[in-house]
Amino acid sequence: MNSTTRALRCCAAGVVGAVIGLGACQAPELAPTGSPAGPTSSAAPTASTTPTGTPSTAATPSTTTARLAELPRGGRTLFPHYRLVGYAGAPGSPALGRLGVGDLDDRIGELEKRAGAFASGRTPQPVLELLSTIVQETAGRDGRWRTRLSDKVIQEHLAAARRHKAILLLGIQPGRATFLDEVKAYEKWLQQPDVGLALDPEWAMQPGQVPMRVFGHTTGREINEVTAWVGSLVAHHQLPEKVVVVHELAPNIVRNEEVIKSRTGVALIKSVDGIGSRAMKEDTWHKLTTKLPQGMRVGFKLFFEEDGEFGPLMTPAQVLALKPTVDYVLYE
Repeated sequence: MNSTTRALRCCAAGVVGAVIGLGACQAPELAPTGSPAGPTSSAAPTASTTPTGTPSTAATPSTTTARLAELPRGGRTLFPHYRLVGYAGAPGSPALGRLGVGDLDDRIGELEKRAGAFASGRTPQPVLELLSTIVQETAGRDGRWRTRLSDKVIQEHLAAARRHKAILLLGIQPGRATFLDEVKAYEKWLQQPDVGLALDPEWAMQPGQVPMRVFGHTTGREINEVTAWVGSLVAHHQLPEKVVVVHELAPNIVRNEEVIKSRTGVALIKSVDGIGSRAMKEDTWHKLTTKLPQGMRVGFKLFFEEDGEFGPLMTPAQVLALKPTVDYVLYE
């Protein structure tokens, strides 16, 4: 079995488990955690009432009465000061990643320790990559083949992230929805200074396609639509730089990548997600990072279980030796 086929089957198994755990359209209910600490209110953000192509103009912060919001560990730009190190997953679904295993605060504490090994002259910045829009095996009422976590679950993960000065990324597997529509659905969360995005185009289906039967894909144009919208949101609300990750495991997952534009206020990261041995993963890395759009940063994903079937998990030293320099390390 080649690495691409294996990746699809591993991901499909995880999504099936998540759908069983979540139900067709119902997100899990978790016990409330403590009040979040950080630059914003502990209450859940108020939903936007503007479903248009541009972000809502409500609640604009005043530079004369309030200090501009910063990143969880200070400053308003991410690189080169920080190196992001994250856990991916969804609550109650270990198959989707380490973030969904056991107590959330325990996992973040574990992540904090792991992140220290990737410092190498930078400040480690923990990241929680919460799979928020999840593909499912059925079309659903709207025919989009995806479901979303509840606001309650997202709020609890944001509260936990703030207790540990971490960044929360909302992961999106869009099914037959568009990335931009899914991103807009999370506008009230993205108005927060410590919330970003992780796009997974492997699960972006075309008309007639069904998740877990074929690989999806996206285009540079669609990514530009998302980053333009996010950049506008950042500018309007005077937010610190916001992370947008694009996961990619093969060259055809993002087509016409050369047209991708750099946006002020957006830290765009390509995360290389191939499964396999060190040699296999490094081969995928070189294929996907040889020609990068201007301004695009790079990330590297490690799979505790799937990579482990091919041999020892790559060490922090081996990951840090990759060129170009890795800015985001994600564990699943």
